[in-house]
Amino acid sequence: MALHIILVCIVIVWLVPIYTVITTAIKSKQDFYGSVSLFSFPKTIEWSNFRDSFIEGRLAKYMFNDIFICVLKVPIGIFVEALAAFALARLKIKNATGIFIFFLVGMMLPMQAALVPINIIYSRLHLLNTYFGLFYAYVGFGISLGVLILRGFFRTIPREIDDAALIDGCNKWRLFWNIILPISKPAVATLVITDFLSTWNEYVLAMVIINDNNKKTVPIGLMTFMGEYGTDFTMLCAGVLITIIPVFIVYLTFQQYFVEGVSGAVK
Repeated sequence: MALHIILVCIVIVWLVPIYTVITTAIKSKQDFYGSVSLFSFPKTIEWSNFRDSFIEGRLAKYMFNDIFICVLKVPIGIFVEALAAFALARLKIKNATGIFIFFLVGMMLPMQAALVPINIIYSRLHLLNTYFGLFYAYVGFGISLGVLILRGFFRTIPREIDDAALIDGCNKWRLFWNIILPISKPAVATLVITDFLSTWNEYVLAMVIINDNNKKTVPIGLMTFMGEYGTDFTMLCAGVLITIIPVFIVYLTFQQYFVEGVSGAVK
């Protein structure tokens, strides 16, 4: 009984912020700043908040920029991580464990510690305010986690598959592309979800690298709803609800492989 009460309390803690965001997004400015309670449902739903945030708030442009970066970064990043993981897990290379530890060290580096060097280097290479600069940084910071998950999953695949493929005349590339990678769909799907989510919501690097308003991503674009003299909370909450739609689509598409991929990586 006590466990059920604790779980109910946890659910309430998680659901209350979501409920307040939804109710705020469909309120008029008069209701939000008037006597209507923050937790109360409005009598009249203000659907125009979604239209205003999407068009007048330039959310459509910010979402296009973010989708463009995610469409490039996620598959290319996973492909690079899969190549590295395949070499570490399936090929006989020297100091494989040491190389793997080197990749893991990247997870220990705080992103904030790299902001000043990135800014200096990007300024000299003229990569500030470019999609390529943001894409390159995202791939670099995502390699460690990708190699960790894919290497763990690759190691669960029986070695007999490699021997049988090589006997049939399959080279290393075909072994990777036609056999190991298709078997590893659960791990790849897990990375697609986590990688897309982290790239879509990334704020710090995008804030430092992108200053051009036409190239801003969703997290930076949402901050434009917060002005010097006030914040339009109704448009802001409506924009937040709109921006989670792509994340839901990606998760629902790959969620059937998510649990299997995580469990395989842990093994």
